[in-house]
Amino acid sequence: MRRIAAFLLIPMVACAAALAGCSSGQGSTTSTVAVSGVFDKAPKVKIPAAAPSGKLSYSTPIKGSGARLVAGDVTLANVELYKWSGTTHSLVDSTYTSGPQLIPADMPLTGLAVALKGATLGSRIVAVLPPQYGWGSNGNSQLGITGKDTLVWVIDLLQQYAPSASVSGSETSNGGGSLPTVTAKPGQEPTVSIPANKPPTKLSVTTLIKGTGRKLEAGDTVVAQYVGVNWRTKKVFSASWPSASQPDGEPFAFEVGGQVIKGWSEGLVGATVGSRVMLVIPPSLGYGSAGQSSAGIKGTDTLVFVIDILGVQQGPQSTS
Repeated sequence: MRRIAAFLLIPMVACAAALAGCSSGQGSTTSTVAVSGVFDKAPKVKIPAAAPSGKLSYSTPIKGSGARLVAGDVTLANVELYKWSGTTHSLVDSTYTSGPQLIPADMPLTGLAVALKGATLGSRIVAVLPPQYGWGSNGNSQLGITGKDTLVWVIDLLQQYAPSASVSGSETSNGGGSLPTVTAKPGQEPTVSIPANKPPTKLSVTTLIKGTGRKLEAGDTVVAQYVGVNWRTKKVFSASWPSASQPDGEPFAFEVGGQVIKGWSEGLVGATVGSRVMLVIPPSLGYGSAGQSSAGIKGTDTLVFVIDILGVQQGPQSTS
């Protein structure tokens, strides 16, 4: 599946007031598009074999009782996107089987910004966006959308996180000894100090803060903050937290056992939500003998990650 969230990460100014009403039922008709089904499950979407009206419309077929979306925060959501071209339509992407994604509360698409304004977690939002309220006359070639296509979005709002979110709780360890030492302040990127000795040759997992939430399983979608340090260079090569060098940092979502290095999948299974975990990952469980030249990582480099597990959404492969 294409990762549509990647195309929604551009800030925008506030948009116009609401243009359509909403309902609290389990089904909804928005600009003749009918959507039904239960929250956080793949919706049933019926788009007529007729040309769209050309008007922006949206509704809330399922009204959640959670917190309202906050400008500047990111939201974990399941999303289904259709393009509507003349009298035909087709599915562009759906996350309901591949796992939810983080999307910004401040949407770069004018129509979505209007539709999501004031929305609450636990809600399903349906939005029909004519081209001028979507990607405009240029369309989005990477998604196969032209400047004449109307967009139909179905968005289930699951969780919300501030850009600087971090775990809280009492520190049970800061590493140390033959392992790196970690120091941190709430809401800030932890500092990782690498010792002078050689790194361990096997995966090392150290719980720095023990969370009380659900245990992670393969297939789960996890929302996390992280910082990665190369043992050899003792320098940060990647981080998600906002910082002076990365003011637009924010949490990110990934699937356990999915498109992350093996050290993450093996080291995080069984960890609990609310935990801060330090992983020391040998090359075989990192980027392998090829390394990752764009990040300055050689095929022999051991990597250190400090990861805050902020939240989890059970994935389709999970067993509980």
